[in-house]
Amino acid sequence: MTRWKAAATHLAISIVLAALVGTLLYFLWFPPPYFMAAGASTLIMLLMGVDVGIGPLLTLLVFNPAKPRRLLRLDLTVIGVLQAIAFSYGLYVVCQARPIFIVGEVDRLVVVAADQLDDADLAKGSRPEFRRRSWSGPHMAGALPPQGEKTADVAMRALAGGKDIDQLPEFYVPYEQVADALLKRARPLSELKSSNTRLQRQIDQLQARATARKQSLFFLPLERGDKDYTAILSQTDKRPIVVLPIDPWPAMTSKAQKNTGIQ
Repeated sequence: MTRWKAAATHLAISIVLAALVGTLLYFLWFPPPYFMAAGASTLIMLLMGVDVGIGPLLTLLVFNPAKPRRLLRLDLTVIGVLQAIAFSYGLYVVCQARPIFIVGEVDRLVVVAADQLDDADLAKGSRPEFRRRSWSGPHMAGALPPQGEKTADVAMRALAGGKDIDQLPEFYVPYEQVADALLKRARPLSELKSSNTRLQRQIDQLQARATARKQSLFFLPLERGDKDYTAILSQTDKRPIVVLPIDPWPAMTSKAQKNTGIQ
């Protein structure tokens, strides 16, 4: 076997493994429409680069048919172990970053990842489904501000850089309890504009299909860390159907200014 054939065989095995893992991530851990907003694109590219790229490349570099079989087997074993370690670590990072809750809070949706919640905070979850990290995609939830003595404490901690209510499961409620309030804060899709021609075309297509079906679509900010996306919501079930890489706040702010008379 030549070094090129050995590298090609290694590459084929790596591609099969990458496809299996990619399917797991896309359909289970980072399901649509949250795949992009949850940061999966970057994470998967990094993971696949390690799996598909490094292993076969090392095989191409070290494989030599003239080597004694014992040394050749040792070389390939070392490469396999190193690749497995790198891939396992990458998969662990992706696992920790998987979204477990999409939390509706006042006028936005927030993506909450597995590593953003402490076990102690999860244990205080208001319902059983809010006390565990999901392995089958994120759960929709709402977050209501605390009442009574906890109000000032939570507000002060959030202002000091601590966790806000979207990362405190004790304040979670079923999404249905906040869905109507969120939809009142949402804006009609017709008000959303993008400077990106492709995205604007997608917005127009969504609007046209909704009009043809006599349905209404709205949008809300969807936050992940310090990045903002736009979630398109159906008026029927009040849940996101599409997430676009558009900053929604200019449209939200301009509408609020018009409503309050601010210039």
